Amino acid sequence: MKELFSLLAVFIALFLFGMTVMRAGLLHLGKSRFQSLLERMTRTAWMGLLIGAFATAVLQSSSAIMVMTVGLVAAGLLSFRNSIGIILGANIGTTMTTELLALDLTLFIGPLLLLGLLFLLLPHSAAYSFGCLFFGLACIFISMNGLEQLAYPLATIPFVHAFFDLTNEYELLGIGIGTVLTALIQSSTATTAIAMGFMNDHLLELSAGIAIMLGANIGTCITAYLASIGSGKNAKQVAYANIWLNVLGVLLFLPLIGWLGELASSLTSTPMMQLAHASLIFNVVCSLVMLFFVTPFTRFIEWLHADLR
Repeated sequence: MKELFSLLAVFIALFLFGMTVMRAGLLHLGKSRFQSLLERMTRTAWMGLLIGAFATAVLQSSSAIMVMTVGLVAAGLLSFRNSIGIILGANIGTTMTTELLALDLTLFIGPLLLLGLLFLLLPHSAAYSFGCLFFGLACIFISMNGLEQLAYPLATIPFVHAFFDLTNEYELLGIGIGTVLTALIQSSTATTAIAMGFMNDHLLELSAGIAIMLGANIGTCITAYLASIGSGKNAKQVAYANIWLNVLGVLLFLPLIGWLGELASSLTSTPMMQLAHASLIFNVVCSLVMLFFVTPFTRFIEWLHADLR
């Protein structure tokens, strides 16, 4: 049992390492460009959503986009109202990572590792960035394969099996697990990936996986909140807006988990892909619905958190 949990910790650490390396390469390539893009092209909420979704999909990090947004608002280069569209777009863009993880790309692990090492040895900044991207992706796919292989042995442990049964039965428990785990490891993608691994061995039901994914959307807000500490009132309002948007989205979909599961199941028979599609549908629907209420939502946040300093 000790060895199994040690392996679980190793695979989670490898996943986070891969995400960090991959994002380092992507941020090196495009951070300054996207920060300038966020500053100049978010005059409306719709434009903010499109730019936020595109930037997050390319940089593979909603947290990085949120930190940039908090920084721009703190510097007075972006208004709080216009930041709402970026938040909504970032929630959509981050689902591209889970869609990628759901694909079976184990055959590419070897070539990605070799390409990554080769590019890392080249004395050019662009080559270094691509090396980080390839090497990080390889680490992510290795960890995903390990999590899938580890799921069934873990389920043979009686208290782990009982825990899975409880999670399958109580959706609020799944939301709590997703929230806490994501807040601890600072990656909603990693939390969703862990759920995918257990779903692939049919240890977690789709409804439980969706509940964990919903909780992960709340837990990931901690990064923007930490980035806002010590900044001005408007920057703190951005962090609180991010929290409220995700909490309200989860409350909206809580009674619709069964429907969301049925819709995702109708699109594919693969458990991992079902959860990836459910995440995409949830974030797209929530963001598009909220887009029509940007003005009243902005006023609500300004009223609710008027005493921030």
